[in-house]
Amino acid sequence: MGERKLFAHELEARLDELLLLSLRQRSAAVPAAQLEALPRELQDRVLHWAGVAAQTSDDLGWLIATLAAVRADNLGPQLDDWVRAGLDAYDRSGLAATRKVMTELAEAHATRAQHSRQGVAFAAIEGRLSRFLHALDGRPLKLVSGPRAWTDSETLWLPERLDVAPDTEGNRRLYKAVAALLWAQTRFGSFNVDPEPELELWPDRKRALAWFALFEAMRLETRIAVELPGLAHEIAALRGPWPADLAVAAASLARPQATAADSLACMAEIRRVGAGDTPIFPHVGAMDPIAARRLRAARIARELAVVRRALNVIAAADTRAGAAENSDYPPLAAEGETQVPDPQAADLIALPPAAREAAKSLMQDLGEIPPEALHPAGPGAWQPVDGGDESIAPGVTTQPDAFYDEWDYRRGSWRHGWCHLYEMKAPVGDHEWVDEVRTRHAHLIRSIRRRFEALRGEDKPQKRQFDGEEIDLDAQVEARADRKSGAEPSPRLFIHRRRIERSLAVMFMVDMSGSTKGWVNDAERESLVLLCEAIEALGDSYAIYGFSGWTRTHCDIYPVKRFADRYDAATRRRIAGIEARDYTRMGVAVRHLSGLLVRQNTRHKLLVTLSDGRPDDYGDEYRGRYGIEDTRRALLEAREKGIRSYCVTIDRHGADYLPQLYGPAHYSVIDDAKKLPQKIAEIYRKLTG
Repeated sequence: MGERKLFAHELEARLDELLLLSLRQRSAAVPAAQLEALPRELQDRVLHWAGVAAQTSDDLGWLIATLAAVRADNLGPQLDDWVRAGLDAYDRSGLAATRKVMTELAEAHATRAQHSRQGVAFAAIEGRLSRFLHALDGRPLKLVSGPRAWTDSETLWLPERLDVAPDTEGNRRLYKAVAALLWAQTRFGSFNVDPEPELELWPDRKRALAWFALFEAMRLETRIAVELPGLAHEIAALRGPWPADLAVAAASLARPQATAADSLACMAEIRRVGAGDTPIFPHVGAMDPIAARRLRAARIARELAVVRRALNVIAAADTRAGAAENSDYPPLAAEGETQVPDPQAADLIALPPAAREAAKSLMQDLGEIPPEALHPAGPGAWQPVDGGDESIAPGVTTQPDAFYDEWDYRRGSWRHGWCHLYEMKAPVGDHEWVDEVRTRHAHLIRSIRRRFEALRGEDKPQKRQFDGEEIDLDAQVEARADRKSGAEPSPRLFIHRRRIERSLAVMFMVDMSGSTKGWVNDAERESLVLLCEAIEALGDSYAIYGFSGWTRTHCDIYPVKRFADRYDAATRRRIAGIEARDYTRMGVAVRHLSGLLVRQNTRHKLLVTLSDGRPDDYGDEYRGRYGIEDTRRALLEAREKGIRSYCVTIDRHGADYLPQLYGPAHYSVIDDAKKLPQKIAEIYRKLTG
């Protein structure tokens, strides 16, 4: 940057200003003197991170400043990752853990520097690996860091840092190879056999599991080579040749038809001849079959229930409407006999999306869809967010103790498992209040319903058709001009009108923070009554959830109307019961509700927020830019899932921050809460028309 280094007295003043040291009777003379020797770029980075940490805790800021003053020069480019690891440790366990983690990481870095190796931190590769795993076939997998590499078939744990290869790029490739091999364990049946009978014959279980992991790596590399030959070539280059005394086992496990049972057979053979120490390969992780099979059993039971309940609604729909009228599902072959796609061919298109994913997961765990899954079961209609655990989509939970990540723009990274979300029982109010609103706005409701009914019956004109109900005047004029000029006129001279089939799911996210108390809360409730009355005329699928909370440890969601619920007396009472509560931690609510919305089987999905102000929470951290950046990140995640977002607010200052969150054309600011009921239905019509 060309700027001079700061002198000790300047650094001391800056630290005092950032950490309020004079108020705490601390002196920054020592760390300032240490920082004086650093380049200006490192001085600025240390001051930046001290200030970031101080926004969480003054003591944390002081710890970061004092440790970084000593370690920054040796850490160099790794300084940011080192500080982020310390901040994550503070989030989990407090100040003592921060000191311990940062000291250990700094010492480990110094050791690696002695060997001239360029390691890679998990935090630096996490985003790239997450996208890589998302693109692979099979069930979605969560990616987290831990002390070792292993998988329980639903989560991949990778080391917090790799420095095995001699350069940075080599360690990046190694991370990818380790993740790919763990994915292959879940994809190609490593846990579809019970290894316990063989493991019990070994005197050392840890050594036995290491051999099992090694033989599975031999087998899985062949399976990876079929689908991802380039990746298999990279893995082979990283590991080098297999040991010569294992050549027979490697050849046996390289057969395309080899399974995990063949790996167990190789274990039995090497136990018979006398197993020595397991050869070490950097891309081979550990295995914990007990943990994996425990999850596998629960998952199979859950997914069997999802598939059977989905088949139940197919059978019910066929009974009610008949095969000819059922456009969503195939007809049944005969009473009591459900006609389903061929499971071995994985042609599962007839099932709803969540059930289709469950069926694919069953095939991954069992190699086939078991016969008991092909019989309908379960009470009532299947819905992807209706009730029990078996219908909840992966990564979306309505049970207490659900954790969501939160984006910290200051750190430039995620705070993992930071927000604790609860789905609370929505309170109920007086049904007479809804009746009074419907009576008071009867004329407006009739007017809105007429406009919405016209929207439902609207036809879309398709111009320049070979035939149709109307003449396309523009096409006729062009054809006449072509004939006069000697050109061949187009035969497409008509307009055909096609009936628009609506395929839309809408999630209304209602701010229940304390600032909505009074007129704002009344306006929100009245708006929802008018919306429900109007949307019922359209037939769109919609849900209403309130959100509030108190700090990151208690973020609350209130289901007023789920997608599966009808607009009946119970729903109207829950609308009447919406009331002002605590604060507005918006990012976690967007992530949770967009997760519910994305499971809806519609072409278009819309998330509409009703709020009276910007993201906010108890204390200073979430206020201001932090909350805006986290909410913006959550809305970008929703957009990547195909969800459009829109905000309706009565905050007169909304134009200051809403363009950053929603974009310049995706919000409306209403200057008076009393106008909200009259405006909201028209806004909805414009959004969905």
